[in-house]
Amino acid sequence: MRQKFHIDFIKKSKIFFCISLGIMLICLILNIFLIHTRVDIQFTGGTIVKYSYSGDLTEKQITDVAQEATKDTISFTFAENLASSDANSHMVSLEFTNSKALTVDEQNEVTDALTKAFPDNNFIVEESSSVDASKGANFFFKCLAAVILAAVLIITYVAIRFKKIGGMSAGVMAVVALVHDLIIVYFVFAMFNMALDDNFIAVVLMILGYSVNDTIVIYDRIRENRRKMGPKATTAEVSNASMNQCLTRTICTTITTMAAIGSVLVVSLIYNIDSIISFALPMMIGLISGCYSSICIAVPLWVMWKNHSDKKNSEKNSKKKKSSKTEKKSGVELAKE
Repeated sequence: MRQKFHIDFIKKSKIFFCISLGIMLICLILNIFLIHTRVDIQFTGGTIVKYSYSGDLTEKQITDVAQEATKDTISFTFAENLASSDANSHMVSLEFTNSKALTVDEQNEVTDALTKAFPDNNFIVEESSSVDASKGANFFFKCLAAVILAAVLIITYVAIRFKKIGGMSAGVMAVVALVHDLIIVYFVFAMFNMALDDNFIAVVLMILGYSVNDTIVIYDRIRENRRKMGPKATTAEVSNASMNQCLTRTICTTITTMAAIGSVLVVSLIYNIDSIISFALPMMIGLISGCYSSICIAVPLWVMWKNHSDKKNSEKNSKKKKSSKTEKKSGVELAKE
């Protein structure tokens, strides 16, 4: 591959680390003091009831009536009713947050309250789903276990595949970069007030695949360049050459994938399809983060670790040589005596 760029990524690694830490620090402060993370009922337990209705009603009118009919905390989303040919038909999704699901009678009370308050708007229950809190927690831990298992398998694969360049450390640094991407995705959900649900887990697993693929391509190039450039070239020199060679490929792959997901995001924004927006938007930002972390986080961290490890090994070897020389001198002195 012809090298089109020459950027000293290793020399600028501290700048990259500061950028990532700065973004995460700002998002963390906003998340603590201004914006709070919402967790979907899939993890916490509760009930979602979707209604279709006609006419013009404000969000406050509907939620006030529904809130009076139940003691549970309600959150809501509104959208156009795409299943109906009537342009004046709308959908409202009411989410009742509670440790236990609403009973059928409790759901009927809310429906009756909406029908009595708005008799001319034809409220109809389109869909109702409930999740028990214990099942939600169980689902969350299963998702967490899937992410942890994926990280362990990635480390194992990289350790075996790239043994010649210190595979275990390369695998660990690849996972550190993935953790960086997952934190960014989490903050995207928090900043845009999107609830953590199964879409969050889907985005996390997708980003794991895309980001680690970019990192593995660079590691593969490092392994080849180490053989071509010989032992005289430093780890930083080999890594810089490899990252510059892979830069065009990484950027083009990311842009192509973002174009496909971006078209989906545009359509979902036009039709206000929240379930797709909460997947496509974090996915796009996660792709950018994955492209950045593969080049600017994973490999520079690995180079730092490799240099530290090589320095420790050289110090150990020098100490061994000194001790062996001392033993030889003492042996010679004893022989003379």
